[in-house]
Amino acid sequence: MARTHVIVLPGGGYAEHAPHEAEPIVDWLSGLGVQASVFRYPLNARHPAPLDALRAEIRRIRTSGAERIGLMGFSAGGHLAGLAALVPGVEEQGAVQFVVLGYAITSMETETYRPARLILLGENAGPALRRSTSLDALVTSESPPFFVWHTAEDVYVPPEHTYRFAAALADHTVPHAVHVFTHGPHSLGLAEGAGDVETWTTLAASWIRERTSA
Repeated sequence: MARTHVIVLPGGGYAEHAPHEAEPIVDWLSGLGVQASVFRYPLNARHPAPLDALRAEIRRIRTSGAERIGLMGFSAGGHLAGLAALVPGVEEQGAVQFVVLGYAITSMETETYRPARLILLGENAGPALRRSTSLDALVTSESPPFFVWHTAEDVYVPPEHTYRFAAALADHTVPHAVHVFTHGPHSLGLAEGAGDVETWTTLAASWIRERTSA
């Protein structure tokens, strides 16, 4: 089995790093036998600073011997994970083999969760910049596989973000799994004791095993 390493990107609206989406996620992945680490990307920084930092971390882990690199991001961390996987012009050393997104911000064109957009792009971001940092606009037939989950009751990052992104993945026949659970607020992390949404970890574990078994 190729050596796999998953980089975990906690959410926090690009203003902070949510603790429950950091080390607890690494511990869960470790329990699955998957090497993982948290990457605390730059906060309150304009694009492309967080993306550049993440790409440098991907190259560092690749250089350390990882043959397959996955990203797991939550909320704003999910947005950053998607950018790293989808923005064109990445050399092979910086490529990502699979991505898991939890209640991720995928679009900078909607008005939902505006604070994160203002931090990343600024008050006067034009349509071209907002489009070029929206994950659904970046999907191609060469994009890596995605596992995406959300809840229908999320009011901070509505499931529209996942629906838009999932449609783009389907349009380009990119391998993907999408799960939108009926109940649950934003920022659930592992969602332990949160009802049906807690099963996202079981579903994701099976999907990750499939990605790493080749």
